Amino acid sequence: MSFGPNPWQQQSWDARAAANFMCGGAGSGLIVVTGLGGGPVWALAVGAALVALGLFSVFMEIGRPLRAMNVVRHPGRSWMTREALVAPLLFASVAGAWLAPAAWLPAGAALAALAALAFVYCQGRMLQAAKGIPAWREPLVVPLVVATGLAEGGGLWLLLTVASGPAITLPWAVTGLALLARWALWLAWRNRLRAALRALAAIDSAGRVFKAATLLPLVAAALALASPLPPGALAALQALAGALALAGGLWFKFTLVTRGAYNQGFALTRLPVRGLRYALCAVLLIASGKLLLA
Repeated sequence: MSFGPNPWQQQSWDARAAANFMCGGAGSGLIVVTGLGGGPVWALAVGAALVALGLFSVFMEIGRPLRAMNVVRHPGRSWMTREALVAPLLFASVAGAWLAPAAWLPAGAALAALAALAFVYCQGRMLQAAKGIPAWREPLVVPLVVATGLAEGGGLWLLLTVASGPAITLPWAVTGLALLARWALWLAWRNRLRAALRALAAIDSAGRVFKAATLLPLVAAALALASPLPPGALAALQALAGALALAGGLWFKFTLVTRGAYNQGFALTRLPVRGLRYALCAVLLIASGKLLLA
């Protein structure tokens, strides 16, 4: 990594940090879709396990793991702290839905969905808080991360339940709406990054996969909702749409965290000096630099 006036890639968050956004978003989305559309209670447990895996991944990135508890000390100003505080509520609500009598399952699943939605929202705000990185600080990154998580969760729901028969209408509708929102927000977010050329180049390199993995399952959702299909064809469409929706979101988040996170750099339009002595020193420094480069 080289520092200077040109933008440089951040090195603080690597693939382990990206895994937190990838697993946490997909797991939260799965819990939300399950809570809204119904489904097997074990899908809530799978979602919670993915969230836990993401948190464990970012824990492994910490240079001094014994200081990990410091993350909960700043709820008033840190979205990372808020994410860490929402996580136990998410796990408790999923456990409650799992252990509750059948009559209480819808209420428990809805509570878990609210906690999961809060978790993925915190993840979006964590990125936006990085004011020195144009691709992260753009306000549209928050709804984009939320919509991507819901699309990932919907895709994962379709993929996990394909063996139990065709999906009911509501999960298809939720997944389709999340994919539509993901596409519209990605276009608007990308258009606001035109000045961040290096970040935009990295994002566009992954954009080809992201576009296909968003538009194709969106078409599949429209077909599943609008036209009656044979069970075998519908199951194949469900598996394909689920896999693409999930893979597109995961690839986008990995790119956003590890490849598109360029600092904005800086520019010195003039060199401020005071007095003749400092001006002469500045001239000598510039001249010596040119001689060294010659």
